[in-house]
Amino acid sequence: MAQIALFGAGGKMGCRITDNLRKTDHRVYHVETGERGIAHLRQRGIEPVPAEEALAHAEVAVLAIPDTLLESVSAELVPQMRAGTLMIVLDPAAAYAGVLTTRPDVPLFVTHPCHPPLWNDDPDPEARRDLFGGVKAQQPIVCALAHGTEEDYQRGEEVARAMFAPVSRAHRITVEQMAILEPAMAETVTACCCTVIREALDEAIRRGVPAEAAWDFMMGHVNIPLAIVFGKVDAQFSDGAKRIIEYGRQRLVQPDWKRLFDPDSLMEQVLYIVRGGRG
Repeated sequence: MAQIALFGAGGKMGCRITDNLRKTDHRVYHVETGERGIAHLRQRGIEPVPAEEALAHAEVAVLAIPDTLLESVSAELVPQMRAGTLMIVLDPAAAYAGVLTTRPDVPLFVTHPCHPPLWNDDPDPEARRDLFGGVKAQQPIVCALAHGTEEDYQRGEEVARAMFAPVSRAHRITVEQMAILEPAMAETVTACCCTVIREALDEAIRRGVPAEAAWDFMMGHVNIPLAIVFGKVDAQFSDGAKRIIEYGRQRLVQPDWKRLFDPDSLMEQVLYIVRGGRG
């Protein structure tokens, strides 16, 4: 059991973590300053406590707050932390960008959920509908120790498994590798492509295709190409499909797009997240 100070306890991610930690033996001090967040906690029968009180007890401090606030909030909180307090952040951007206030005697642990898989064969229908994870569906997580001891890593993974439960497995990686996964792979590339797919659907409808027909056609033609590309079916694209895929690639994708994974581009991306491109 750990004494945990949860900052942003009434926010979107904070509420998920609050709900999961309530199922454990961990002692949680909920810190929230926003009116809406306080209301969310009170709906759960929880009264927030001041940051100073939470940190006075905390063995672990979880910062479940937006990336854009981590720089300023860590500058305020880290000097107040007791030596040995494990600081956990839920996204690699601020840690990789180097904008977090840190101390040698305050170990830093970074973790993020992978979310449940696209092809989820869980027999529980509620688990299959838990697309985000952290409620019913099993999900993997990734974990990185920015600095600290092996014992600090084990403490961090234990808390991360509780926050994101149910967890199928935890992958130990580096902060840089986590930044490669997100934002570069998962958001800069994949989420961006997903928004283009939705815009293509909307454009087909705008040009007169009946909405229901367009929707049905798009859902099927997202499912089967993904299954082919990721080897989930024993099938290949037709020769005509291969030609038009290359036609689309030439018009949609920049030839050097993989430089998004280079260290200088990774740094540009994480700074864009935490500082809005202000450097």
